Amino acid sequence: MLSKTIYNTYLVMKSIGSRSLRQNLLNLAIALAVVAGGYACVASAQKATTPNRFDIALIGDAPYSSQEENQYPNLIADINRSNVAFVIHDGDIQSGGTPCTDELLLKRRALYQTFRPPFVFVPGDNEWTDCHRTGSDPLVRLAKVRELFLATDESLGQTKLKLERQSFLPQYATYRENVRWVYGSVLFVGLHVVGSNNNFGRTPEMDREFQARNKANLQWLQSSFTLAREKRFKGVMVIIQANPKFEVDRDKRTGFNDFLELLQTEVIQFRKPVALVHGDSHYFRIDKPLVDKQNQRVMNFTRVETFGPPDIHWVKATIQPDDPNLFRFEPIAVEANFH
Repeated sequence: MLSKTIYNTYLVMKSIGSRSLRQNLLNLAIALAVVAGGYACVASAQKATTPNRFDIALIGDAPYSSQEENQYPNLIADINRSNVAFVIHDGDIQSGGTPCTDELLLKRRALYQTFRPPFVFVPGDNEWTDCHRTGSDPLVRLAKVRELFLATDESLGQTKLKLERQSFLPQYATYRENVRWVYGSVLFVGLHVVGSNNNFGRTPEMDREFQARNKANLQWLQSSFTLAREKRFKGVMVIIQANPKFEVDRDKRTGFNDFLELLQTEVIQFRKPVALVHGDSHYFRIDKPLVDKQNQRVMNFTRVETFGPPDIHWVKATIQPDDPNLFRFEPIAVEANFH
């Protein structure tokens, strides 16, 4: 293309009488062609490194029982064959009645490392909040989850994904689980919002834990939407573990009210597509439960709940920037887990 541009320019220059003028114009044409070629190379490189369309896998709440542990390799194999960009697990890697041990956490980490794509983990309540049910200290278990699953600024999985953790801020150094990353002009945000009313309302010690973590969560959510507006990202996906109970009265969801109020404000101000992904209640759904203060449906917001036991399947999210809705969700049944 570059030589053709110069040659065509040369043919035009031949009709100009002044030899010096012809040479100057030809030199200018060569320079402009080189610059244009450089811009074309940059544009091509940007196009090559920024995906126009990509798929991700959304999972959670598993494995719990020995039966689900037997089915889980089928899920992993299905996702590994799917060519997704990365996998997100939205929490609960054991049942609420399973003893909370280091051995189980190590077993789960080894299992998740067999995913070929990057694997991003957002903690759930069963791996720490609910550990009091089997005689363990929830805060001790939370520290161990952070140590084993969230120790670096990279994802788990056989392929790594670079992550930004809230712990880079000195005042929130504890909260490595609050995470975000950018892929394909979309901002992905993980927040440590868990079931069991977000660990609020059980004991004074747990209430103090909730208050500090809730403050960190709100800062991370607000700063993430500020970043999304400044960078003009096409959309935001927020990942939490808890079902935040959109449909119940405020006095029955006291651990989630602050999160839901800020989410409502930020989604409305952002005006572009926002998806909230969570697990917790083991009921696959895709809906639009968010309403504004006039009780009008917020149409740029979509909630997705991932599968949970006894259903060991996954949700494929397709992100396509030229689609006005940006996000498309499809339940993927793992055939081997029906038998």
